[in-house]
Amino acid sequence: MNANALSMNARGQARRAARSGALDAGARAGFVARGVIYLLVGVLALRIAFSDGGGKQADRGGAIAEIAEKPFGVFLLWALGVALAGMALWRLSEAVFGQAGPDGDKASKRAMAAGRFVFYSFVSYSVLSYAAGDKSSGSGSSDKQTDDVTARALEWPAGQWIVGAAGAVVLGAGLWIAFRAIARKYHKHLKTAEMSRRARQAVDVTGVFGGAVRGAVFATAGGFAIAAAVQHEPGKAKGMDDTLRTFSETPAGPWLLAFIALGLAAFGLFSWANARWRRT
Repeated sequence: MNANALSMNARGQARRAARSGALDAGARAGFVARGVIYLLVGVLALRIAFSDGGGKQADRGGAIAEIAEKPFGVFLLWALGVALAGMALWRLSEAVFGQAGPDGDKASKRAMAAGRFVFYSFVSYSVLSYAAGDKSSGSGSSDKQTDDVTARALEWPAGQWIVGAAGAVVLGAGLWIAFRAIARKYHKHLKTAEMSRRARQAVDVTGVFGGAVRGAVFATAGGFAIAAAVQHEPGKAKGMDDTLRTFSETPAGPWLLAFIALGLAAFGLFSWANARWRRT
């Protein structure tokens, strides 16, 4: 057997190991955890639409705080953090060994997987830190964090360009997320042949509606970051909570925010569908 064949065999074994049952379980647990967070953010946003929301933030921090207040909340946070760590490891395996599917070895897909690994690692760490007793971790206001980071960045040389570029990236990512949802690009990642007709319909409703709304929220937040850069005002940049609250300040009033809240909750349900039918 020549060196080429040995190398290919080694890569094949590594790929099979990367797609082992443990990583598959971790990925599916991660989708469940992501669904819980988005569902809770949707519920919190719906409360804000028709009341003051009880002082809760409609973002990941608000969702973590909401879970912590429930019976066995700390246990649930530990489970959530571990599940998100499983998602991070699965994304790392995709970055190193490639994704499932014929084009999974593309450099662009590996790069996106690496970015998702960093993101889910951070989220997992913040949830686990909060569960371990660090109340400043994970539950902090996304609005204050965004203001602080934007203010520091604007003080740098070329800070306005950096903040504007970051805003443009987030805006573009939001539009890309929305487009992929509307175009139902997620079909290639799901085992649609195993779904009943009713299940496929439900997945499409939650996938298109939830994904489009999620993309719109990202794009809106990116637009606010660009405004902060152009006007050199850190307060113009908004975290998820402030971005969502802005929807209630439109002529549509609280009804637009309620619509957005339902979309985020729908994305949570779509995440649970991924836990069941995602190709890993």
